[in-house]
Amino acid sequence: MKLSYSKYFIFLLVWILHSCSNKSTKSNSSQNFESQIDSVMSLMTLEEKVGQMNQYNGFWDATGPTPKEGQAAIKYEHLKKGWVGSMLNVKGVKEVRALQKIAVEETRLGIPLLFGFDVVHGYKTISPIPLAEAASWDLEAIKKSAEIAAAEAASTGLNWTFAPMVDISRDARWGRVMEGAGEDPYLGSQIAVARVKGFQGDDLSNEFTLAACTKHFAAYGFAEAGRDYNTVDISHNTLHNVILPPFKATVDAGVRTFMNAFNELDGIPATGNSYLQRDLLKKEWNFDGFVVSDWGSMAEMIAHGYAEDLKDAAQKAANTGSDMDMESSGFVEHLVTLVKENKVKESDIDDAVRRILRVKFELGLFENPYKYCDEKREAETIGKPEFHKTVLDMAKKSIVLLKNQNNLLPLSKSGQKIAVIGALADDKTSPLGSWRIGADDGTAVSVLEGLKKYPDNTIVYEKGADVALGEPKFIQETKINTTDKSGFPKAIQAAKNADVVIMVLGEHGLQSGEGRSRTDLGLPGVQQELLETIYKVNPNIVLVLTNGRPLAIEWADKNIPAILETWHLGTQSGHAIAQVLYGDYNPSGKLPMTFPRNVGQVPIYYNYKNTGRPSANEPESVFWSHYIDSENTPLYPFGHGLSYTTFRYSNLKLDSNTLKKNGKITVSFDLTNTGKVEGKEVAQLYIRDLVASVTRPVRELKGFELVSLKPGETQKVSFTIDEKTLEFYSANQKWEAEPGKFNLFIGGSSYTSLEAQFKYE
Repeated sequence: MKLSYSKYFIFLLVWILHSCSNKSTKSNSSQNFESQIDSVMSLMTLEEKVGQMNQYNGFWDATGPTPKEGQAAIKYEHLKKGWVGSMLNVKGVKEVRALQKIAVEETRLGIPLLFGFDVVHGYKTISPIPLAEAASWDLEAIKKSAEIAAAEAASTGLNWTFAPMVDISRDARWGRVMEGAGEDPYLGSQIAVARVKGFQGDDLSNEFTLAACTKHFAAYGFAEAGRDYNTVDISHNTLHNVILPPFKATVDAGVRTFMNAFNELDGIPATGNSYLQRDLLKKEWNFDGFVVSDWGSMAEMIAHGYAEDLKDAAQKAANTGSDMDMESSGFVEHLVTLVKENKVKESDIDDAVRRILRVKFELGLFENPYKYCDEKREAETIGKPEFHKTVLDMAKKSIVLLKNQNNLLPLSKSGQKIAVIGALADDKTSPLGSWRIGADDGTAVSVLEGLKKYPDNTIVYEKGADVALGEPKFIQETKINTTDKSGFPKAIQAAKNADVVIMVLGEHGLQSGEGRSRTDLGLPGVQQELLETIYKVNPNIVLVLTNGRPLAIEWADKNIPAILETWHLGTQSGHAIAQVLYGDYNPSGKLPMTFPRNVGQVPIYYNYKNTGRPSANEPESVFWSHYIDSENTPLYPFGHGLSYTTFRYSNLKLDSNTLKKNGKITVSFDLTNTGKVEGKEVAQLYIRDLVASVTRPVRELKGFELVSLKPGETQKVSFTIDEKTLEFYSANQKWEAEPGKFNLFIGGSSYTSLEAQFKYE
């Protein structure tokens, strides 16, 4: 390989400084990176600096012929000039190596590329969708799931994932709720940190880790009417108390990149929002990684009516702190001119490039640009048996038992005739869920396959009806079956002859996710009619829900004896569901999002605020905050989830009724397994601040603990409350705890009634 003097100097310098820092502390290593960055930047032209801020989608088969015309040819020339800093959606060691070789061996300075990919809940071996993982409330399992995703993806040459998505959302109509951790900022923050630590590990230079990317900054989950990409119009109070905590938590956990959002906030698109990117993230939070735009979001500021053209959009994005342009070509086409016209400061360009280079150094790409490109490691890592074992464990922990009347579950393992009905029961692609673009269709274990591992029952399967017309595709609208009921008669006959009916109904895996908002949260298509039809001939039904968001299933709750929420559980889906149905695994999941009675209640969430009229003053009064056609309460509240055993909370104690400044209170209680089988309970702590400088929610999650108990066993559980626990973004526009009275609640859901009081002074 021929090296120019500049390129030779860079690699020699990196080698010398790396050798000198081998025995240095982490702090000294960071300082050495800064000196290396200084040296690299001193050699860069303005065009090369801007090139680092440019990201392209994979635009041709890098192992094939060189593109000769069109946009691909232009992008190829940019790559050879060093005008590309990163690429996305390039898969496999051969492809990555071919592109990295151009960047390292054919450009003037040889600066290596970052390779990004949406590794959201697995690469080839797929874990449950993030909303499902959140239902486990098991932070260690979630971290391990991210570790597996990182290991597989990194083995294919990737070094950067566009995850975790930490958007809080209260609106199940929004399809991307499947990609986050639900409605609560405390649980969301804990899970966000677990996922960042799983992706990045303890050493970002390890070849099995990825740089993580916190997204979407900010408030994307509050799109009006749950319609994707829609306007966001929220208060400063909601922004700071509800939306921002998970973002801040990932900064504190060391996340290396952020992605801004498609939406506007306070009338300004996030990609051009200086308050979010410069004032808050980089200045107040002291974030030293870089910010990448979402796909084309810079150019979309034109459609927003915020930028006149792409040049204006590039100017506004650069000036407000967006460091890398994903697929708008605004920076690469216009930034050099904008600097020369004094419309963008070169010092801001330098700051962005420094941030990008810093992450490349931390990944070890300057030391070895091909460190992620090992075909032997790729072959040995993808689909390891231990990975499948781990995602199976994650899948079982993600299942939520919503209802179990008369203990219909678990099923007997022998002597039963079981009718399995529903197209989703025999589907090997849908369980993979949305945002699993590295995985292959047809690779999940279906529910039917999982059930057949228990051979001593007689199983008869009938589809009943298709959910979708044709095979759903990631980039296309899914057409729903609203008319074809030709499979009903066979399903009816199967149900008539069965002891118990397992109905697997819900959304196809590609009916939720980006661009998949819904106005009807019921069972799609003819599935509700199928459910009611089967119920008429055999009411002994176990409803297995597979979906990427909370559904409105009020009829099912009133009529179906057992309901199991199984989400989209990934590669090992069928085995996980079967093991729970048969009792080989006792479900312990708890809902991370509220389930509404109907779509008219949405957005609905547990940590709402009281109105001035929260209840009727007189029994027949109409003048209070309510609906005239539905209850205010949800169908299933946040934190809800049953078990095959039962638990009792008792003996709630506080070691003091007064919390002093800089002090703490210990809350303790007894948790008893009052049933006949071993089980795991998620004990939850909620607090209410009764009077404050701004109105506060009726309850807020402030702690949780997973407790495993044998039958009859009692364990004392405790939580600590201090000033940090009570802090919120106050009327003083800062995080602080205010003196006053507080209620606390302990139990197995947000609707728990075990209560105590204390005051803070």
